[in-house]
Amino acid sequence: MRVLLADDQALMRGALRMLVESEPDMEVVGEAVDGAEAVALTRAHRPDVVLMDIRMPGTDGIAASREITGDPALAGTAVLVLTTFEADEYVVRAITAGAAGFLGKGAEPYELLGAIRTVARGEALLSPAATKSLIARFVAQQRGGDGGERAVPGLETLTVREREVLVEVACGLSNDAIAERLGVSPLTVKTHINHTMAKLAARDRAQLVVAAYESGLVRPQPW
Repeated sequence: MRVLLADDQALMRGALRMLVESEPDMEVVGEAVDGAEAVALTRAHRPDVVLMDIRMPGTDGIAASREITGDPALAGTAVLVLTTFEADEYVVRAITAGAAGFLGKGAEPYELLGAIRTVARGEALLSPAATKSLIARFVAQQRGGDGGERAVPGLETLTVREREVLVEVACGLSNDAIAERLGVSPLTVKTHINHTMAKLAARDRAQLVVAAYESGLVRPQPW
């Protein structure tokens, strides 16, 4: 797996490089000190995963993520946001900007390496704190005057089975877990997810989670 590092702190980039390159199946193909350089290096090296800090001088990680995920030529690159700011504002902004995952810098090394592999496979990843914050944001929206829900284009075109799969994805289940729950094969689940992503114009599973909550198809549970 080819990984690009984007962080304005040299010490953090050095630590991340050592960790990533300790794995035999990973290599660091470049380091960026700000969002603009991250975009340029991503276009030059086409990494599988970009580890993106949020707060950087000039172009920040949110804007850089949006530019990378919005470029059809970079469809094979996933952005994993790595930051100290696990607040709902940053979680929602990162995901809506196209990030496939969100992990705090306080994560254990094995968690980060697992996260890189997860998003490289095309799956979504949110840290537990980020997931809770994301749900809390939608709770706050639903307490508003209009319930906080919005129409999600394409939702009405989903089949009954695709809606069922979307609900399970939004609840954080893996393809294998969804397959077991619905009594179908993992390949069938993957096909339904791909169709749902196409209909909802979602780049990845993370955006499917957002769509499910925004539409009211899935409602936050109290914790």
